[in-house]
Amino acid sequence: MADETPTAPAGAQTAPSFTLVGQYIRDLSFENPGAPGSMLAGGGGGPAGLNISVGVKKQADEIYAVELTLTAKAEREKTVLFNVELIYGGVFRVKAIPEAQLPMLLMVEGPRLIFPFARQVLANVTQQGGFAPLMVEPVDFLRLYQQNAAQLAAANKDAAPSGDKPN
Repeated sequence: MADETPTAPAGAQTAPSFTLVGQYIRDLSFENPGAPGSMLAGGGGGPAGLNISVGVKKQADEIYAVELTLTAKAEREKTVLFNVELIYGGVFRVKAIPEAQLPMLLMVEGPRLIFPFARQVLANVTQQGGFAPLMVEPVDFLRLYQQNAAQLAAANKDAAPSGDKPN
């Protein structure tokens, strides 16, 4: 096996590691509903909105899939120029990482590692669709993780039963 070498120290097998095994496009959709008229009209149009979300799914004991969903829509004078959606993933092998550290590692570091590749796919597909490349700014995945955690905590607090408290 490639991971096991006879000269490796015994402790090397349990050293913490976070390895990107591979990357993939699970879904890619590009719509240019006004083509070719949208290209002939000229003028600019920019993304009316860009949404980014992160999902994690355990695949096996040490294997996790981290997926970024990026959606963007560009309009000109309330006419849709293009819609694009990309679900871009990375498969990660996690070894000897404490369970308490896994959520942040998978929701922050995983997306940070695969995001440049997803951003390149979006730039290429919009350019090949007849528009200027969509250049997505870098994302602070730690801040996104913290915002989602705060929203989840607030939702759980609101969903908690309020009755049956002792007086």
